[in-house]
Amino acid sequence: MTRFTLNGVAVEHAADGTLLQALRGEFALNGPRFGCGAEACGACHVLLDGRSVPACALPMEAVAGRDVITLEGLGTRAAPHPLQTALLEEQAGQCGFCLSGIIVTAAAFLRENPAPDEAALRVALDGHLCRCGSHNRILRAIMKAAEEMRA
Repeated sequence: MTRFTLNGVAVEHAADGTLLQALRGEFALNGPRFGCGAEACGACHVLLDGRSVPACALPMEAVAGRDVITLEGLGTRAAPHPLQTALLEEQAGQCGFCLSGIIVTAAAFLRENPAPDEAALRVALDGHLCRCGSHNRILRAIMKAAEEMRA
């Protein structure tokens, strides 16, 4: 039995496997996505104790006693995270497959770097693949969110 905190709620999971399998299966969270299964595309990223990590190959026992936040835990419909708002306002997502991983990584990055330049942001998001080519709009939205979060 693995006990951990998921989006602010204490939970437990009895099965083996990866964190991504548990999130999408038992916990029915669709934010983290299965992209490559090799920790190379970024679609499955979640926050683990505030750090952006791939969930696709992370064994469940690695999250025991730790805090996991998915896209669903960053904000709500009534009170979205500034990143979620900025991405919508900038119409940054095309297909949206990559966005949950990018958003959680950006949230961790902006917490550590509240006033980044675009070059630093590009480095932080280097492990995330956007297959539909929305990179520029996504970067613009994240920079907008950073500005709003500082205000």
